[in-house]
Amino acid sequence: MVEASLFEQVGGDAFFVQLVDAFYEVVAKDETLRPMYPDDLAESRRHLTLFLIQYWGGPATYQEERGHPRLRMRHAPFRITKSARDAWLSAMNGALASVRTQLSDEQFNEMTSYFEMAAGQLRNV
Repeated sequence: MVEASLFEQVGGDAFFVQLVDAFYEVVAKDETLRPMYPDDLAESRRHLTLFLIQYWGGPATYQEERGHPRLRMRHAPFRITKSARDAWLSAMNGALASVRTQLSDEQFNEMTSYFEMAAGQLRNV
């Protein structure tokens, strides 16, 4: 029997929309992160939502629309310092905390580990 993807385990799109909405509530007010984003956050929200859905086993809409994620390349134009990485992780950890009751300990730890790894790899300064 094939184990359900995390995407399926958490109930699909709605979970990731909720997670990304909570993340962008912080981004919108954060002095370090906000300047890295366009004035209108709608597309950034959509892209992150689609990326996370795909990464965690959902439909590949992100790749169909935008191609391979190439996270380092897409983030290269931005100065991602230790403080920027830390601000991003803080925002994402807060978002994860806001949906914590919907996750098992294993799911929460898996997601936390992924975000820590990804944020570390994207640091470029």
